[in-house]
Amino acid sequence: MAIGKKDEIVLGLDPGSRTTGYAIVSFSGNTRTVLACDVLRLEKFEEHQDRLKELFLQIQQLIHVYKPTTAAVETPVYGKDPLAMLKLGRAQAACMLAPKLEGLQIAEYYPKAVKKAITGNGNASKQQVATMLEHMTGLDFNSLKMDATDALSVAIAHYISISKPQLISVPKKKSHQNRAVSSWEDFVKQNPDRIK
Repeated sequence: MAIGKKDEIVLGLDPGSRTTGYAIVSFSGNTRTVLACDVLRLEKFEEHQDRLKELFLQIQQLIHVYKPTTAAVETPVYGKDPLAMLKLGRAQAACMLAPKLEGLQIAEYYPKAVKKAITGNGNASKQQVATMLEHMTGLDFNSLKMDATDALSVAIAHYISISKPQLISVPKKKSHQNRAVSSWEDFVKQNPDRIK
């Protein structure tokens, strides 16, 4: 798949409060090379704050070793447990802050946008994504952890986004009752009965 000419080294991250996937992929013209694809394990730290600190430090270490030019993070969409989602959001913040403090630009991607970039279908199954990634990278996905493959998806989707943005754009949903709401002020004006 020809994806562009701009040289980049992309750090892809799939945040988790106990395990965070990471992938570092070098892109040069039509050649992509996976430099690293694994997980950062944080289970040995009992306190959530200690996990966040360790996550931050390990991501900084990856940046110092591989010197990525840009970073991308998958955005969690939903979860049944509010406390788990809160912890996941904090992990995502650590994943974003570490590259930002190292001077990298960071992009966030929803899972549907990542799937669309990799397969052309925002509703693709994990197996379809894995099959395409195996084809793109030559890696054996049976030997990789799921969080690592998710991070690899994010890294490749990000490169596609910056080199061929038309391939990843996902149409925005219209707001409630097909009315466009551009700001909180517009929302209040359009919904006075909802404000107490």
